[in-house]
Amino acid sequence: MYTRKGTPDSEMEAACKTETPTLEPSSATQLPEGTNCLACSEDGRYLSLGHCQGLSVWCASSLICAAEWLQDRVEITSIQMTRMAETAYLLGTVDDMGVARVFAYHCEDIHLLHVINIMENINERSICLTFEVSEGGDYGAASISCNGALWLEVYHFPLEAWLKELEMALAQKQHSNSSGDVDMKWSPVAMVIEIKPLQISAGAAADGPLEVVQTMDFLTHCLALDVDTSCSRRAFNTDVGETKETNESPRRCTHHFLLPCGPNPGERKAKSQPGLPVAVCVWWSGSHNLLQYLLQKAPKNKPGRLFICPEMNQLYDHKHLFKNMLPVVKSSCLLFEADVEAMPDVLWPNAKKILCSAVSRCTHYIAVGLHDGLVCVWDRKSASPLSVVPVSVTDSPFSKMQFVDDWPVSADDSQTFTSAEVHLLVRCKGGAIHAVTTGRGTRSCTVQLTERPKHSGDLLTVTASVPFLQSLSLVVQRNGKMFLQDVVNKTTVCLLIPPTSHLVAAPCNPVYALNTKLRALLIKAGDQDPSCSSSSQGGSQSQLLIFHFGESDIIKQYIVTPPVSPQQQETWSCVTLEESCDLYLQQRALSVDERNKAIAQTWRQLQETAETQQSCSQLESSRK
Repeated sequence: MYTRKGTPDSEMEAACKTETPTLEPSSATQLPEGTNCLACSEDGRYLSLGHCQGLSVWCASSLICAAEWLQDRVEITSIQMTRMAETAYLLGTVDDMGVARVFAYHCEDIHLLHVINIMENINERSICLTFEVSEGGDYGAASISCNGALWLEVYHFPLEAWLKELEMALAQKQHSNSSGDVDMKWSPVAMVIEIKPLQISAGAAADGPLEVVQTMDFLTHCLALDVDTSCSRRAFNTDVGETKETNESPRRCTHHFLLPCGPNPGERKAKSQPGLPVAVCVWWSGSHNLLQYLLQKAPKNKPGRLFICPEMNQLYDHKHLFKNMLPVVKSSCLLFEADVEAMPDVLWPNAKKILCSAVSRCTHYIAVGLHDGLVCVWDRKSASPLSVVPVSVTDSPFSKMQFVDDWPVSADDSQTFTSAEVHLLVRCKGGAIHAVTTGRGTRSCTVQLTERPKHSGDLLTVTASVPFLQSLSLVVQRNGKMFLQDVVNKTTVCLLIPPTSHLVAAPCNPVYALNTKLRALLIKAGDQDPSCSSSSQGGSQSQLLIFHFGESDIIKQYIVTPPVSPQQQETWSCVTLEESCDLYLQQRALSVDERNKAIAQTWRQLQETAETQQSCSQLESSRK
């Protein structure tokens, strides 16, 4: 592994002093009052907006409002949009009171299908912190908080039933010739699983043979680390007998939907439906462990048998996988009785606390940013770590990471493991950004793209990979500056300049969306610049600025075909552990040359380091 460090801040200043290309918005339109969030559909046809009076759906090409759902005192603060059929779209929202809702846009109408957390008891009011709908709209996941407790609820949406009911609603509306919403009883939503932080005591004892006890101790130790971390966040005041929260931020839950891939239990069923998520990956703040839960769960309150495979450090459900394992692996897998309710189906332990995570677009890889500057990438195909890369982060810990899926790759990379590389952008709390390139059997590389800003106004608030611009990232600073950065060459490609009469609204948390089909950036511009002499008679008004990247000659060379949606790809999966082991061994055999080169390079570095230390010691001895 090697590291290159540059002087990105000075490069940025030099680029600004020279004639860096600029791009101005090609069009602008007035936004509804109090617009808080934007989202584009995957096909680029529609734009959804959440505002202080509800939500709206616009045609993305004409920017004309197609439909509205207006409700007094309902301020939408988060919105997501996904296509569930040719003419139907699912929307997931959260308002300022923490209520999550599911809507459908169909034939220029918006219908409220379901409210996730209806308040039945004011003393036990549940608040939705985050709500995500999987691509295609089959599943939804809501992080819920109530009276200090936190848990994750995963739902399955009855899309087929809803589509039929939407057609019925359209027919009723046309028959009655009414412009209002029809009275329709929508099919209910089913909760698939409720995930809570595990409550396992670190001192729990196990009975049975020594090997079983040791395996139980391993599982208990891994899971108890998270429990101990949760408990350490509270300090008990012995004087008054009260529990006081520490200065740390409240505990939160991070989750990712996973498509079929690898030898995970239960994925045999999902093979016939490659576009549907089969599992959800979860970790809790302060946790060491990634926990995977299947979306096709066994009945609740029913004990089951679980086993651990020590070679892979993973916990599996015996019912689905044990019969398919190799005899040599079977002999080392230790069985024990356990209650499968709220227990993970797969556990990936990590040496340090998890600070952030990301999943590749195909969900084959899961990356976690750990404490002390470690980046670990898990390979779901081979059910083993792809790589663990140390990153020099002396100034601050990781805060966010993302995969760069549009990095230049060969055509064979999607079919084999030997030459496949993954590329990540990792951002630190202090503002520094690192690019990480790694792969199995290859030498890892970390490049520092930006250093910690000297001025608070230069802190980065957005670093988003642009899927239709190869190797380019959208960067927004706290002072409102926007530009496109080449993460390979560490150069500023283009500055995005808003009109002189407007500034980027809330640059600390800008409201924006990327339209993949139109190859455009849509971003909210806030109040007019006070330094501008002319002012509008109507006062300050939010505008939606549209930057079409295809109109710039300097950007055209970076344009690539948008990646195919993972739901439309033919998903490869190892059904049995034997197939996964065969593939892993094949990969190891094909990558032996690269691994030997990496080992030789490591030995050379160790030898050079030893010689340098020996020379320093001799010099120090001669001085004495």
